[in-house]
Amino acid sequence: MIAPNTLTFVRYLPPNERASVDLTLPLAAEERTRSRQQHQLPDGRFLRLHLPRGTVLKDGDLLQAETGEVLRAIAKPEPVLTATAPHALDLLRAVYHLGNRHVPLEITTDYLRLSPDPVLQSLLIQLGLEVCEETLPFRPEPGAYATH
Repeated sequence: MIAPNTLTFVRYLPPNERASVDLTLPLAAEERTRSRQQHQLPDGRFLRLHLPRGTVLKDGDLLQAETGEVLRAIAKPEPVLTATAPHALDLLRAVYHLGNRHVPLEITTDYLRLSPDPVLQSLLIQLGLEVCEETLPFRPEPGAYATH
């Protein structure tokens, strides 16, 4: 059942569309992959995401409610492992091994970031990477088949 005074966001706005943002919603990486969810705002109102199935939100994406309000989804800080290496080839090898395990992964030229997992942390250390535990926004690659 939908609570009264619920804002329902149903439309993804293209990245280049100019819009005045009414609300900001911090979402963890896994939450940004769910097209149907509900959240309570600090003022007691509820907001509901009712997006097309398969929608994967990126940090900064804009959504529009049925009533016109605009929401910006942002990456919420969450526990992550950040792996660095002295050589780019070491990072590439790690990407290969993690990719074989279909691990959600944030990839940059300087580091890899993934959700905490002691087995994967040990693997990365065995591959010669330095791994540290942090709490930061996690922005994994959306994958080849992700859509808005």
